Amino acid sequence: MKQFLLIGTFIAGSFGLSVGQENRPVSGPGISADTTVEKSMPVATTPAAADSSVEITTPTVIRDLFEADAAVASSAPRLNPRAVSFVEGYIESHTKSLTAMKGWAMPYFNMMDAIMVQHGLPRELKYLAVIESKLKSNAVSWAGAVGPWQFMRSTAIRHGLKVTKAVDERTNYVKSTHAAARYLKELYRIYGDWLLAIAAYNAGPGNVQKAIARSGSRNFWDLQYFLPTETRNHVKKFIGTHYIFEGQGGLTTLTKAEVKEHYGPSLYAFSRKITQEEQQSAKSQKISGKYQSVVIAKHILMDLSEFNRYNPDFDRVMSTAATGYEMHLPGEKMELFNANKYNILQESVQLLLSSSAALNTIL
Repeated sequence: MKQFLLIGTFIAGSFGLSVGQENRPVSGPGISADTTVEKSMPVATTPAAADSSVEITTPTVIRDLFEADAAVASSAPRLNPRAVSFVEGYIESHTKSLTAMKGWAMPYFNMMDAIMVQHGLPRELKYLAVIESKLKSNAVSWAGAVGPWQFMRSTAIRHGLKVTKAVDERTNYVKSTHAAARYLKELYRIYGDWLLAIAAYNAGPGNVQKAIARSGSRNFWDLQYFLPTETRNHVKKFIGTHYIFEGQGGLTTLTKAEVKEHYGPSLYAFSRKITQEEQQSAKSQKISGKYQSVVIAKHILMDLSEFNRYNPDFDRVMSTAATGYEMHLPGEKMELFNANKYNILQESVQLLLSSSAALNTIL
């Protein structure tokens, strides 16, 4: 049997995927509409050019793509073996939804990328809005969760949104994304683990705490069957969406132990500091203009989270400071930046203009 994996790596973190959930959450903000049957345990993929379609044969080639020592994915985290079957089926089932969605999703993801980075969060968390609501501002669940991030009323108010008879800011893309970022940051501080934070976003922290107590573990793959079926599938759908759009796994698709194993014990999700050795080998350069971090990262072949680690608050400072920004990069990355400086600036300006125009419609 042949299957097609559509894997895109886009300027601002790619596009979303139209998906749903099989049951309704017990609590928490996340509710969505469709049904997806959980398969046995999940897989991964390798980056490809944007808008490319890679045909591969199952199961041998797919299994190889998910191996940690595969040449094309040597720098990517390995997908947990217990996620392989689910993610494989998920990728196969939702290619059409991705294709239908990507024409209009870019402005929303540009906005969400910027907000997640502003809050010091991985930009890939935007994929939660995809599996929660298909990015629909008017999405309403049977339980009363509303908006692109599917907030319940009490959770929305607690995170700064107005919910009255006259105004419901859960439907406001920008304000609800800020609220979602605040909530996700809160959940991560509780668990120190993105998979558990995503589970808690869907089912509520209470259900995750019960699963931890009943299983005796804080590893999602060990405690998953003590969670509601909808919630464990919710986490796996997030992982599958990440693989489709990023072409590989990342910080938010791993358990805390897997993060330490792949990235090293010194990695922290929000603000891992530059080591003394990295600082000594880095080069600095004063830049000014409408540069965008996602465009720079793309041109210098650097993960955006790594760029932000060297250059905290880059986009915020560049948008407000008249004096520019003292950019720090590893030596070889600075050389790539200077070699592509003109193209980076031109593309950054175009991205800013298109995002501004699109935000006028979003707001």
